[in-house]
Amino acid sequence: MNLRTISLQVALLVVLGIAPGSLNLVAQEHPYVPPSDPQVRETLEEWRDLKFGLLMHWGLYAQLGIVESWALCSEDQPFQDRGGMPYTEFKEMYFGLIREFNPRQFDPVPWAEAARDAGMRYVVFTTKHHDGFSMWDTRQTDFRITGPDSPFRDHPKANVVKEVFEAFRARDFMIGAYFSKADWHHPDYWSPLWATPNRNNNYDTRKYPEKWQSFRDFTYNQVEELMTTMGRVDILWLDGGWVRPDSTINDEVRSWGFDIAPWEQDIHMPRIASMARAHQPGLLIVDRTVHGEFENYRTPEQHVPPGGLPYPWETNMTLTQSWGHNFNPTHKSPERVIHTLIDVVSKGGNYLLNVAPTPDGTFEDGAYAILAEIGRWMRVNGEGIYGTRLHEPFSEGETVRFTRSKDGRTVYVFLLEWPGEDLHLRSVQVQEGSDIVLLGHGQSLEWSSGADGFHIQLPPGLEEAGTHAWAIRITAPE
Repeated sequence: MNLRTISLQVALLVVLGIAPGSLNLVAQEHPYVPPSDPQVRETLEEWRDLKFGLLMHWGLYAQLGIVESWALCSEDQPFQDRGGMPYTEFKEMYFGLIREFNPRQFDPVPWAEAARDAGMRYVVFTTKHHDGFSMWDTRQTDFRITGPDSPFRDHPKANVVKEVFEAFRARDFMIGAYFSKADWHHPDYWSPLWATPNRNNNYDTRKYPEKWQSFRDFTYNQVEELMTTMGRVDILWLDGGWVRPDSTINDEVRSWGFDIAPWEQDIHMPRIASMARAHQPGLLIVDRTVHGEFENYRTPEQHVPPGGLPYPWETNMTLTQSWGHNFNPTHKSPERVIHTLIDVVSKGGNYLLNVAPTPDGTFEDGAYAILAEIGRWMRVNGEGIYGTRLHEPFSEGETVRFTRSKDGRTVYVFLLEWPGEDLHLRSVQVQEGSDIVLLGHGQSLEWSSGADGFHIQLPPGLEEAGTHAWAIRITAPE
């Protein structure tokens, strides 16, 4: 890395609100590459302000109540219940679900309204998962929600992706398109000429370069459809991280534990990105786990990092035990979701919560109830969530988290448990004349400082001003 590159990274990290001192952390094994395009940086900063988003996994797998399309993958056989059905028979049955999947109650407007009321501000929707079933009116394949074999093709809202994006865009959501780079239905990815031992394409791309190029063109054309027929799109959220150039395969990838193809699966991201941003200026591209210029933010899955990270990131996590619809769901409680949101935001990240629609095209009543409860909390405490940045330190003990305003004048103290009548903090510097208020209560609180830190007096009964977690705003004098 030359001096000019280091200087550019420092400048861009400052623009993104990341401490330049964190550059040493970033530039270790997997360096984050900040976007150089000013429009992309602007979109990224807007996205970082939103904090809370909705992810939806929906497709043929909802019909079976299984975890997305992974049952098609031979390497996953020990983990998927196929009911004793032979693999080839299962695959034929699965792909035949196109003739059964008929979500006649589909209407994305209630989804968008519930998400907005919950305090969510952006959406990422599965346009196509690894099974290759396209949830929009693509011209590239008949294996689509509007295809000739789909009983849903005559529904007025059959072009599902377009309907979802329009409903959420009308409510001021930032719009994200999940798209799998792998496609287990396409004959130029999983060719019917050979077996499919794992998630990778099943032929040597060095021996059949024209076949791989055909798949690359198919992928390019599908992404171009999404970029040109769906209105404004803000995020291209690419999954299938094993579809990548060999040069990007590192120990992190090897640690995932699946077989790595001995041939290139380079999908030609520069070509796709150039086209996508020509149609959608400022587009964020999230080529998940492929660290470099096309991973504008990182996406830890089903976990929250132990500390603050020196680059833009987003935890994506399920509301139930699986990404896809489950016929016997176990929902996380509103309090657990709220505490996770606080934890993520205090560490400088965004939280993308997955809710899986049913085969009928609805949300479960339980999901609606949880979103409504989260929304009641967010209407009181959201100012400590939206538009905030990482405070150093981000926590004190197990039950206190901090965020700060971008100008640093305001600090928010989140209490995951009520501390009693005396809140003692050592991690926040409070200036004389600062105003301290419990959100939802409104009146200034008494406080004092000393050699051991400072104390906020919490009068009896104040706990009743909130539920699940409480936020105290500390505003320094001008």
